[in-house]
Amino acid sequence: MIVIFAFTVKKAYYTNMQKIRLNILGLSVSQTQSGAYALVLAEENGERRIPIIIGPVEAQAIAIQLEGLKPPRPLTHDLIKNMALAFNIALLEVTIYKLEEGIFYSELLCEMDGKEIKIDSRTSDAVALALRFRCPIYSSEDILKKAGIVLEIDDENSPVRSYADEDEQEESESSTYAQYSLNELNEMLNEAVKNEDYEKASVIRDELKKRKK
Repeated sequence: MIVIFAFTVKKAYYTNMQKIRLNILGLSVSQTQSGAYALVLAEENGERRIPIIIGPVEAQAIAIQLEGLKPPRPLTHDLIKNMALAFNIALLEVTIYKLEEGIFYSELLCEMDGKEIKIDSRTSDAVALALRFRCPIYSSEDILKKAGIVLEIDDENSPVRSYADEDEQEESESSTYAQYSLNELNEMLNEAVKNEDYEKASVIRDELKKRKK
């Protein structure tokens, strides 16, 4: 039995555009929308940043990968990656190609049987998949001109914090783990991941990172 996946492929808007590579700077709590998060992408060879507002579920999908957590069961984006690999589909790159009415539009450049296919995607999903496939993320000079901002970043007052360290309450939670040994922390981390309590796992992971410094 042969299973065929059919994708709706939209016309590419960035065929001739000069692509600029972006790196993921981090996630922070949105200052403009309650309950939302800002995904901040940074120009690789420049100072401009692009903040993209995403929901908590999308933020968690990105944060889990950034934190290096391994869920006991595959989450949606992990499942997509596993399916793609099972059918020999490679994700080559992600491109944020359009900004319209405050919404960023992205496409996935995939390869299957030597053929390249472009697939429309939400930007949050595209970034989550780019992290899992370890592929580059690109945008254009036009979008950076429209949405790019220059932030003053320093070690103590950076506006971009990790998903796990989103407010003072969680910083306090992190300090409560200081009393535990490394073995106890690792056991608690494994238990949190097993229970899919990824916010708690991220806080414990932060404490473990502090111990390694």
